[in-house]
Amino acid sequence: MLEQGIHLISTDEMTGIQALERLFPNKRIKPKQVEKIEFEYERHGNLSLIANWDVARGKVVSPSIGPTRTEQDFSEHIQRTIKIDEKAEWIFIVDKLNTHKSESLVKLVAESCGITIDLGRKGKEGICNCSPQ
Repeated sequence: MLEQGIHLISTDEMTGIQALERLFPNKRIKPKQVEKIEFEYERHGNLSLIANWDVARGKVVSPSIGPTRTEQDFSEHIQRTIKIDEKAEWIFIVDKLNTHKSESLVKLVAESCGITIDLGRKGKEGICNCSPQ
């Protein structure tokens, strides 16, 4: 696939990453002692990571970090990733999380594949009616 210019990407999220700040610096290391790491910290909220693993190249591509992990966040993440090489073919491997089969993502994929028919609305009409709510 790599030789054909096809990007094979494994995508997943990690939520609830805590942004912590140690309150005091670690103690200086003394000879024959282990480092003493400060255990008191201040919390600065949580972040979510959406990462792409390029299977053929063995590296992370176009990660997204933000405060939420919504349908819009995931769709925008995929759109940003595709813009890296718009002329290429992309294959994304995802799990069954609801944001991975959202209406906005279905419409994004259809648009990038040149599908111009009306897909309808999720749970209401058309092809998107088949999507679980």
